[in-house]
Amino acid sequence: MKAVVLAAGRGDRLRPLTDRLPKVMLEFDGRPLLAHSLEQLRRHGLREVAINLHHLPEAIVRYFGDGERWGMRIHYSYEAELLGTAGTLRNLEAFLGREPFFLLYGDNVTDCDLSRLARFHRNRAAIATVAVCWLENPCSCGIVEIDASDRIVRYQEKPRPEDVFSHYINAGVYCFEPEIGRYLSDPPASDLSLHVLPRLLKDRAAVLAYRYGGYVLKFDSFEDWEISQNVLAERRRAGRRRKVQSVSKA
Repeated sequence: MKAVVLAAGRGDRLRPLTDRLPKVMLEFDGRPLLAHSLEQLRRHGLREVAINLHHLPEAIVRYFGDGERWGMRIHYSYEAELLGTAGTLRNLEAFLGREPFFLLYGDNVTDCDLSRLARFHRNRAAIATVAVCWLENPCSCGIVEIDASDRIVRYQEKPRPEDVFSHYINAGVYCFEPEIGRYLSDPPASDLSLHVLPRLLKDRAAVLAYRYGGYVLKFDSFEDWEISQNVLAERRRAGRRRKVQSVSKA
């Protein structure tokens, strides 16, 4: 399988940091956000990746190069004007070909198991599978309603507190069949969440939710950044506690 990692966003809410660097090149846990996505893909056997570029693209190309030192081949797609998440996929149709593929948001960090996601997607014959995880306060995210057969039956972006109907959020990790192209082009769509998912649901296409028990860390604002740092610190403390308990039992 191939993968697309979205990396073109300007990150205006993180200025002035993003005046000098693309958002995906800001460091979290000692390395750029984008590096987390590429490492995740590599761990699950992905070796061919396309990255879209827009804001300060040379910083990304200079750091990641052709992908050789990351154990993969990287294809860059420069957007003179932002095409949107769906527009990027239209622009990469020749690269993607006629096989299933992953799409990841390069400014998120998640522990979603991509191998399990791919098996779930393949076994259930979905056009699109969206990785989702549970969040106590989902108002800054896209939320999904899921039926008993794991189909997504409703989707809403950034609901008000009184409009929350689910705590399962879109984690920014997708698995798509090439047939998704029909929903990108007629008429041309620019955003996956705002345009493509509603078209799929209206058409009663097979859009499934893959629920995983982990996390997704967002970095859209300085508040998100602080929350993500706290989550990382807590997970490390929990890991040390589990290690001590394991040693004491032995």
